Amino acid sequence: MADLDRIRLAALLARERAEFAASHPRSLELSRRARGALLHGVPMPWMAKWAGGAPVFLAEARGARVTDVDGHEYVDVALGDTGSMPGHSPQPTVDAIVARVAGRGGITTMMPTEDAIAVGEELGRRFGVPAWQFALSATDANRFALRMARQVQRRGKIMIFLHAYHGTVDETVATLDDQGKVIARDGNVGAPVDPALTTKVVPFNDLDAVRAALAPRDVAVVLAEPAMTNVGMVLPTDGFLKGLEEACADTGTLLIYDETHTMSMGPGGCVRAWGLAPDAVTLGKALGAGVPIGAYGLSAELRDRVLADDEGDYLDWGGVGGTLAGNALSVAAARATLEHVLTEEAYASMLFTGQRYVAGVRAVFAKHGAPWHVVGLGARAEFGYTPAPHATGGDAHAAIDPLLDDLIHAALLNRGVMLTPFHNMALMGPTTTVEDADRVVGALDAIVGEIFGS
Repeated sequence: MADLDRIRLAALLARERAEFAASHPRSLELSRRARGALLHGVPMPWMAKWAGGAPVFLAEARGARVTDVDGHEYVDVALGDTGSMPGHSPQPTVDAIVARVAGRGGITTMMPTEDAIAVGEELGRRFGVPAWQFALSATDANRFALRMARQVQRRGKIMIFLHAYHGTVDETVATLDDQGKVIARDGNVGAPVDPALTTKVVPFNDLDAVRAALAPRDVAVVLAEPAMTNVGMVLPTDGFLKGLEEACADTGTLLIYDETHTMSMGPGGCVRAWGLAPDAVTLGKALGAGVPIGAYGLSAELRDRVLADDEGDYLDWGGVGGTLAGNALSVAAARATLEHVLTEEAYASMLFTGQRYVAGVRAVFAKHGAPWHVVGLGARAEFGYTPAPHATGGDAHAAIDPLLDDLIHAALLNRGVMLTPFHNMALMGPTTTVEDADRVVGALDAIVGEIFGS
C-alpha cells in the first residue's frame, strides 16, 4: 500500500489515539500505574500491542461483549484470540466451574476424574484420534507431542512452515534467511541452541520443498496448522495437505496438525471438515472457554508405539506433563464446553455469521476501491492489504503494514469494536449475532472510507 499518503494515515492514527485517550482516562491511569509493577506494564507482553496507545483494561465480559473500566462496551470479535471462541463465560461452563470449585471442591489433586474420560472420548469422536492427554496450553501440548514423536522415531529434527506459530516451543521459533538457511526468528529471546540443529523450515504450499526436506529421513515429525492463521490467513492450495500426508508416509515421518486456531472450521476442525489423517492433533485455548487447558491426541498406531517404548520415561522425569496438567477444574470446564457450548448447532450458527461477516467486508472493500482481500475459515476470518490471498507465510509476512493495522484497530476501538490486537482476525462465537457482524462491518466501512478518501 505504498501509494497511500502515509503522512495522512499517520495523522488519522494520531486523531484516533487522541480520541481514545480522551475517552479512556481510567485505562490510561491503570496503564501508568502498571508500569511500576508489571514488566512492560502488562501481565503478558503481547497485551502492550493494543493500538489505542494504552491497553484496554477489562471490567466485564459476557458472550460476545466486553466492557472496559471506562464503561465502554465493545462487540468483541477478538474473543481472546480464540481462547474465548465459545463466548465469554458461557453459562454451562460457568455452572460446571462453580460445581467443581464450590460444590464438589478439589481443583487439582493429582487424581483423574470421569470428566477427563468424557473429554477424551468426545475429542476422539470429533478429531478421529483415540488417545488423549492434557496440558495447560497449546504450547505445552505441542511440546509434549513433539517430544514423544522424536522419542519413538529416534530422529532429532522437526519440520515447520515458514512464519508458522505454534506457541513458544523452542524448536518452532525459527525462520529462513535470504539464502534459505534456518536461523532463529528475529527477536527470538535467548534461543537455547542454533535452530538449524533442531528444525527444518519450508514454505507453506510448496510440496517440492516439503519432499526435499523430508528426503534424508532425519525429520521425526512435521508440525503444521492445516491453514496458517498467525501471519494473516494462508489456506492450503488444492492437493497440498494430501501431498504433505503422502510425503510424510513415504519417508516414515509423523505428522501433527495443530488445530488450536483452525478448530474454527467446525466441531472437528479442519481434520474432520477436510478428511485429514494426522498421527496426532494438538488443541488449546478454546476447549475450556478461557480456563487454561491444552490437549494432544495420538492415533492408535502412534499410541501403541509410545506404549511399547521401554526407553522413554513418559510417567515421571522424561519431560512430559506437569502437576497442574489435567486438573479437575480444566477438564470439567472442557467437558461442559464441548457438550453444551461448542455443539454442532452452535457451529452451524457461527459459520453462518462468519460468512455474513466475510461478505460484508468484501462489499466494504469494493465500495471504497480498496485493493484488499478477506479470507474465511469457518467462524474465523482475516483481511489483508493485497488484492489476492497469500499462498505462503513469507508473502503474507511481507504484506504486513503496521501503520494501517494500528490505524484500523484504533478506529475500531473508538467505534465500539474489538479486533484481535496483533492481526486483523475476527472470530464469530456462538453468541455473536448477525447484527454484531454487521456492526463490525459498519465500523470498518467508516475507517476504510477515510483511508481511501471516499
